[in-house]
Amino acid sequence: MASRTSPQAVQRLFAAGPHADHRAHLATYGPQDRGGSVTLFGELERSGLTGRGGAGFAAWRKVLATDDARTSRAMAGRPVVIANGAEGEPRSLKDKTLLEHAPHLVIDGLLAAAAAVHAGSTYLYAASRSLEPIAAAITEREDADSIVLREAPDTFIAGEASAVVNGIENGIALPQDRIRRLSDTGLKRRPTLVHNAETLAHLALIARYGSGWFRTAGTSRDPGTRLVTVSGDVPQQRVMEVPGGAVLGDMLLAAGVDIAAVGAVLVGGYHGAWVPADVLDAPLSADGLAPLGAAPGAGVLLVLGRRRCGLRATADIAGYLADQSARQCGPCMFGLPELARMLGELAAGIRDKDLPARLRALSADVAGRGSCHHPDGTTRMIASALGVFRDDVHAHLAGRCLAAEGR
Repeated sequence: MASRTSPQAVQRLFAAGPHADHRAHLATYGPQDRGGSVTLFGELERSGLTGRGGAGFAAWRKVLATDDARTSRAMAGRPVVIANGAEGEPRSLKDKTLLEHAPHLVIDGLLAAAAAVHAGSTYLYAASRSLEPIAAAITEREDADSIVLREAPDTFIAGEASAVVNGIENGIALPQDRIRRLSDTGLKRRPTLVHNAETLAHLALIARYGSGWFRTAGTSRDPGTRLVTVSGDVPQQRVMEVPGGAVLGDMLLAAGVDIAAVGAVLVGGYHGAWVPADVLDAPLSADGLAPLGAAPGAGVLLVLGRRRCGLRATADIAGYLADQSARQCGPCMFGLPELARMLGELAAGIRDKDLPARLRALSADVAGRGSCHHPDGTTRMIASALGVFRDDVHAHLAGRCLAAEGR
């Protein structure tokens, strides 16, 4: 049963107030005792914290894998820990908001993770707009001068973990071999931990208060809180902190959205999946969204109004993603542009009854064959559109548009 907890009932990450300086941060959260690595590993595992950057991996596994590589490879060198605030997803504002208003939580989490794996280097990687508040926060502290700031380019793929490492090491923020494990051989071939900025902020609170405290919010299967960006056809784009198990429709209502005017929601961002308006009672959790073919992803809820065409919106997104590819493999160089072209024809009402089948066939050929996961995320979003907007597909093939007709 989905939790009906008010999506505005929990405020943890922004409890120190807007633009919190170090004094306000300490007054709110108290000092952080980083303790030993074994203690943090155990608390992270018991907390159930998952990564908030998109993939949703168990946070403790990445930390432990990095430490294991340090201890098992004598010549590996001391690990590297990177806070990833690149936020290449254009519909997400959560990391920008977090770095602007709660930079010290991210710094705390970065330093706690670095201490746990006995790191030799720490980096914070973010877009230029986010580096200024972080740089100011670092100057307020005596324990953060070892953190190196690196600017992330304004591209969709700049936040992919291997692209983060490549960008810091070589100045080229493009994904690298998808089978390479960064925890084994990352930056300068050293064991490397890359965690999203929000993940590290939660880690900082778990290091302070423990796993039991973390789990007092959310549900047993989706503990804690997460940041969500509500955008699209909404009164105002906004970032909300919500408990695990918060229901999609409740979050939209809290953001001032007229539910009756919603046609569909793209959940998770541009690499996410469309869900229809009649399933907005689903929780924003891995378990709750799995039956819909969706996942929380980067915590984006992109609202599509009933009078906007879902096929047109999908074609525009696919075109953007094709333009943003690394162009390092066939699926990105040829597959994604062709998918975007065919979607554009379908959205334009080209009466080719074979278009949907060709789209599905090419998506199947592209998925799983790229040098990175960019083609996979793109084809997942397209597949969801062909399902959720199936009535629109039939209408467009007949020369009509349901959105233009007011459905």
